[in-house]
Amino acid sequence: MRTVDPTNIHNQKGIVIIEVMIAILIFSIGVLGIIGMQANMVKNTSESKFRNDASYIAQQQIGALWISPDNLPADGSTSTSNISELPNGTVTITRSGDQYTVIVSWQQPGEEAHSYTTVANISGI
Repeated sequence: MRTVDPTNIHNQKGIVIIEVMIAILIFSIGVLGIIGMQANMVKNTSESKFRNDASYIAQQQIGALWISPDNLPADGSTSTSNISELPNGTVTITRSGDQYTVIVSWQQPGEEAHSYTTVANISGI
């Protein structure tokens, strides 16, 4: 039969608290990782929405050029206007012959600038 040394029991007091602290540390690191992933997901969702909005705005501008040929910019000219749908958003339309380039730019505070470019050929108007 095995006997237990009473001095050995006293040496192991406090090991449970160390195990609990390590478990809390591992759990906390996991929670922080999940919070970081969620923050990154929210940022990517916002950027995706802005790209989608920029595409829609560019297509609206091309549609406006098609339906009002009297308001077409002169050849070689560029026009820029601000838009409120995007943060610090601008729309630039450049004409080169029958080719129109529409650039939608935006920049969120503290982020790098983004732009969406589309080209359309409008001829025979």
